[in-house]
Amino acid sequence: MAAAAAAAGAAVASRVSVGGIGPHARRRQPTTVAVAAGPRARPVAVAAAAPSSPATGGVAPVPPRPGASVIKRHTLSVFVGDESGMINRIAGVFARRGYNIESLAVGLNKEKALFTIVVSGTEKILKQVVEQLNKLVNVIKVDDLSKEPQVERELMLIKVNVEPDRRAEVMVVVDVFKAKVVDISDHTLTIEVTGDPGKMVAIQNNLRRFGIKEIARTGKIALRREKMGESAPFWRFSAASYPDLEDTVPSNSLISTGMKAINQNSDESSSGDVYPVESYENFSANQILDAHWGVMTDGDPEGICSHTLSILVNDFPGVLNVVTGVFSRRGYNIQSLAVGPAEKQGTSRITIVVPGTDESIAKLVHQLYKLIDVYEVQDFTHLPFAARELMIIKVAVNATARSTIQDIARVFEAQTVDVSDHTVTLQLTGDIDEMVRLQRMLEPYGICEVARTGRIALLRESGVDSRCLRGFSLPL
Repeated sequence: MAAAAAAAGAAVASRVSVGGIGPHARRRQPTTVAVAAGPRARPVAVAAAAPSSPATGGVAPVPPRPGASVIKRHTLSVFVGDESGMINRIAGVFARRGYNIESLAVGLNKEKALFTIVVSGTEKILKQVVEQLNKLVNVIKVDDLSKEPQVERELMLIKVNVEPDRRAEVMVVVDVFKAKVVDISDHTLTIEVTGDPGKMVAIQNNLRRFGIKEIARTGKIALRREKMGESAPFWRFSAASYPDLEDTVPSNSLISTGMKAINQNSDESSSGDVYPVESYENFSANQILDAHWGVMTDGDPEGICSHTLSILVNDFPGVLNVVTGVFSRRGYNIQSLAVGPAEKQGTSRITIVVPGTDESIAKLVHQLYKLIDVYEVQDFTHLPFAARELMIIKVAVNATARSTIQDIARVFEAQTVDVSDHTVTLQLTGDIDEMVRLQRMLEPYGICEVARTGRIALLRESGVDSRCLRGFSLPL
């Protein structure tokens, strides 16, 4: 019986081989053969070989798998427990695999940090990078936001060389892109613009004919857009968020108790008393970034204050790992970090805020200049400079409390970028004092998520010291 099966297989193989060789071979249909290998014969389908051509040397070409090697831009949200050297370790994961980080925005707190990283690569390799990030000790969660609807924003300060007679042309471009002028001198204008990455490129193309002197950009930050309808998540925070509901959390419950309620109700049914109840997975109270962390007063008796460093570097994979390694090896605690493309192609600008004395920061700048790929290092601390940060904050409210949130947003000149059944997402640009005040005003309603960029800064050509205009920092 085994001999009969072998003979049948050889006969099928001979037919397939004869029908699939040569330039005049015709395409044959799959041949079905009953192989007698037991009492019950089972039909086996044998497909004929694919036709070949002389150009391929008689070898049938293998079609590529769709999407296997397509390079796409991905936005990663990495939430970590912050500790010394964490930025260096996360940047090292990308550097060791040859990934060039296009932009990086870090919202840092004392015990936590939220990284928003933009990289380009294939799905397969990026999946491996995400797995390596999850292996790090203090990494809490890694999300690829590119696969979901998202609110994405970026902040840029751009300094343009413009003479007084052409200033009106620049102001037309500023008005079209809804930008702001933050500094003006005899021969320059410093412009602040917020939007998606496509808007950043468009305004640069329009201002390039006037002459761009300097650019400081944050990395892109992003938050998920909330669902609408019955599937929308219902955040149980406080009665201030839902004043028309009776069976809600007591009004004295703020963020921490609201988050505990979400975690306790994670296993309950998705049908609430009035609205559907649905909590996010793996969401805890310590995932909220506090805007007031990192504020340092100027009257420190030891002379320690926050120093703002602007570092112009060569854009190549691993340069961020090299620069942050200088800080981590010397035990410096980075308070703010923003990385984005600079004015010249092939260069990037890293803006870092780090506490220290004038003498220690001067030694640190000297060490940075020893790096091969560092072109320029500037310490703006004792110079007049324009500094801006960007924050996207999602608040839990329904239609009844939405008007109150809109009133608060108008006072702070914040913009509404997303609205759902139970949330409102606001965008605010300014200094850290404005971030502190807005977040404190919104805390009684319940803050769902916060994404922040680091500080970006450019020197004021006008020489106006804006610290005298802002007044005093809020007490912690």
